[in-house]
Amino acid sequence: MARNDLTAEYQALKTEIHYHNYRYHVLNDPVISDAEFDLKLKRLDALEAEHPEWITPDSPSQRAGAEPLEQFTKVAHPAPILSLSNAFNEQDLYDWHARITRLEERAGGADFVVEPKLDGLTVVLHYRNGDFVQGATRGNGEVGEDITENLRTVKALPLHIPVVHDGPTVPNELVVRGEVLITKADFEALNRRLVEQGQKTYLNPRNTAAGSLRQLDSRITAQRPLTLLVYAIVDYEGGAIPTTQWGILEFLRALGFPVSSDSCYCRTLDEAVQRCLETDPNAFPFEVDGMVVKINDLVLSAQLGVVGKDPRGAIAFKFPAQEVTTQLNDIGVNVGRTGVITPYAILEPVEIGGVIVKQATLHNFDFIQEKDIRVGDRVLVKRAGEVIPYVIGPIVDVRTGAEVPFSVPHNCPSCGEPIVNPEGEVAYYCTNSACPAQLVRNLEHFVSREAMGIVGLGIIIVEQLIGADLVHDIADLYRLTKDELLNLEGFADKKAENLLMAIAVSKSQPLERLITGLGIRGVGEVAAQALAKHFADLDMLGASSQSEIETIEGFGPNIASSVVEWFHSHENQVILAKLKESGVWPQAESRSATGDQPLAGLTFVITGTLPTLSRSAAKQLIESKGGKVTGSISGNTDFLLLGADPGSKLDQARQRGVETLSEEALQQLIKDRLE
Repeated sequence: MARNDLTAEYQALKTEIHYHNYRYHVLNDPVISDAEFDLKLKRLDALEAEHPEWITPDSPSQRAGAEPLEQFTKVAHPAPILSLSNAFNEQDLYDWHARITRLEERAGGADFVVEPKLDGLTVVLHYRNGDFVQGATRGNGEVGEDITENLRTVKALPLHIPVVHDGPTVPNELVVRGEVLITKADFEALNRRLVEQGQKTYLNPRNTAAGSLRQLDSRITAQRPLTLLVYAIVDYEGGAIPTTQWGILEFLRALGFPVSSDSCYCRTLDEAVQRCLETDPNAFPFEVDGMVVKINDLVLSAQLGVVGKDPRGAIAFKFPAQEVTTQLNDIGVNVGRTGVITPYAILEPVEIGGVIVKQATLHNFDFIQEKDIRVGDRVLVKRAGEVIPYVIGPIVDVRTGAEVPFSVPHNCPSCGEPIVNPEGEVAYYCTNSACPAQLVRNLEHFVSREAMGIVGLGIIIVEQLIGADLVHDIADLYRLTKDELLNLEGFADKKAENLLMAIAVSKSQPLERLITGLGIRGVGEVAAQALAKHFADLDMLGASSQSEIETIEGFGPNIASSVVEWFHSHENQVILAKLKESGVWPQAESRSATGDQPLAGLTFVITGTLPTLSRSAAKQLIESKGGKVTGSISGNTDFLLLGADPGSKLDQARQRGVETLSEEALQQLIKDRLE
């Protein structure tokens, strides 16, 4: 290629990469995939390697991120917040090691730390005398945005260190680097709540986390399920820190910072490479797009220096892209438990990350209109971890003219009744409360972990119960008999007994869990907790007025009206009467009454799968009886609640001499301490 053509290509690449950096880091609205961006960056690096004289300070290779938003105060970082060069296969890792070994012979015998490459928003956290005083985004690597007040709402962030009383000495000044993110489970729960409330859902956890931290009103940030993982020390003064990366992670953990448990120490590069190759990106509770391989010796890593914006002592091993293009053959619609009608894509089957995908979510009807998605389009589809595959948008440039615009249906596909779109809402609803599709979803929600936590009652059994005409509403679950269950395919004595026991155990769930399970439009877990604090039982809640409910913090006229309408419905009054008759009528617990807190002063950790209680239900039971539940074994742990297939917590408990309890023994402990 002629030099002039190469120069033009290089300048165009710089412009494109700057634009996509802006879309990703500032607007949180990328228009190309990570894989496509990586290819552009790789081509830029190749051109600059051939023509180093072309490199200027404004090249994307010379800085990380993007300029800070003007709405926020700018913060100068005490040291550059660098990004990483990429490796896409095994050979790239060995080539990286060979390069740094030529520069510094000692790198040939180095040991390594391999950490997940977190897909969130990088933050820089400043502590003075143990107190959190400032937090900023990465920005352009030199200057970031001050988001201190928003970060204070992230519960995983320590407002003061040491969090652990027997931890190491804290430097007078400490600046750490981490990633704010949203777990996949929390992201799905957030979108479910938004669907219930008739609001727009979010596309992915990374953009949601980034957008949440850039809110000018920190009260909005506080409503998002943000968490934090810390992995580096940027600067410190007045103290000592470890000189290895593995030591840094242990040091940060000992100070009380949240640190990923998925990092590992590797004695050789071969071990590090094997770790990268064997890692399943779907196994993480949060989104990752690769693994980071770091030289463990931080002194050696610093001596290797930086090339452009990339430190030579670390490299990112990128997982294969989980985005593909395929044909959109049709658009179908589902009916949710509250009657919400949601569209989904029917695709030409395509493999994404080793899984054949035939369907994907389209979020809502507004999304289809905004993206101008048409039946017959070539569409870009993403499958991120265990999250349901979703359509990102159409590939407009390859349209033939045969594509057909989509129209929102006028009638419910399950019962044929009219579909309505309430003013001010994104969602469309089926107006028929007796819609068969809604019954399946209602029951599925009622038995879920977030609600009544009935273990072993999944959607397949729910459909069996409805198909056998045994269940017509949620209250009928408590009238099931063993003989009825034994008539269903796949049920024997033990399975029937276990299910009936799980249903019986659910009667002891607290009031907020039952309110969650009722499936009132707009009332998720948080709203249910607020209602349970305000009303002693469902009788009092059902007798309340809209104006009274609106006095509760967080309840506006729409949700308050929804609650009143639900309790005034004749069909729902019948359900409530049946629940009460079956003994499913919890009273709001008085947590100040010491007699109701037999577990007061005791700390529990839960591991494994319990016979009848979900983990969240077990946690709720312990806390309702005055106990405390933590996530890890420590010197303060009194009991390990032990289920089947326990993890490493059992070994830790044995090492520390912590007593283990079965679910049955926990119930007996509560009973004994009440007597």
